[in-house]
Amino acid sequence: MVQVVVVTNFITASEASSQAFKTATLLKTLTVNALIMGEVGVGKKCLASFILPDASVEDASNFDELLITLESCNEIIITNIENSPNIKRLIQTIKENNVRVIATSKHAFSNEFIDEMFSVKFDIPSLVNRPEDVNLLIQMFEDEAASLFGGEQSLNRENFQADLSQNAKSLKRQVMINYLLQDIQDKELMEIIQNYLHDKLGSNSDYRNFLYLYEVPLIKSGLKKFKSQLQLSDRLGLNRNTLRKKIADNKEYLQ
Repeated sequence: MVQVVVVTNFITASEASSQAFKTATLLKTLTVNALIMGEVGVGKKCLASFILPDASVEDASNFDELLITLESCNEIIITNIENSPNIKRLIQTIKENNVRVIATSKHAFSNEFIDEMFSVKFDIPSLVNRPEDVNLLIQMFEDEAASLFGGEQSLNRENFQADLSQNAKSLKRQVMINYLLQDIQDKELMEIIQNYLHDKLGSNSDYRNFLYLYEVPLIKSGLKKFKSQLQLSDRLGLNRNTLRKKIADNKEYLQ
């Protein structure tokens, strides 16, 4: 059953995400400590906040602040617990103050204190392994973009390839940028490039150094549209050898 959790925006179209949400729902009714594992952007923090909606959220790397918070709360969400500089002391402080903890980590790791503290551990797979969730996330981010930017048109998905390098985090950024730029005007695009270049200019070879910002998108879009270097060189009015050289010069961006 496809479900969007209003509290968390956690999509449960895939079997893996559905099981993760069922575990989170069960944990809402219990008082046990739990560790949620998974890559950046898979929804760990969303589910942790669903389980403990009123708990404060602290990153484990902010160790001193975390210890202070533990002295004045009865439940807490600790993110990136694998980054704690002193896991033993952290666990001792949690026990001393009798605090219920939902923690997250970017990967599974073995630690005797962690194993003792968390009686429930579960993993949220990456979006690469949850393809059923991807389209729904794109639609959700598209709706958010339309509301934010005041647009009425749909995202053009003709050449859209989902960026799942950081799961929902990179996907949301990609959808927002693509939605905004699909209706952009020349002047607006030039202003974006101008602002980008403002603090980067300063050497006597800047023209050559930043020419790729123009050439790479022109070549990539041309090759997609015209399918061959021969056709593209003709349309651009360039010698084929000149086009080949430009492609070779920018190969790191054109792969």
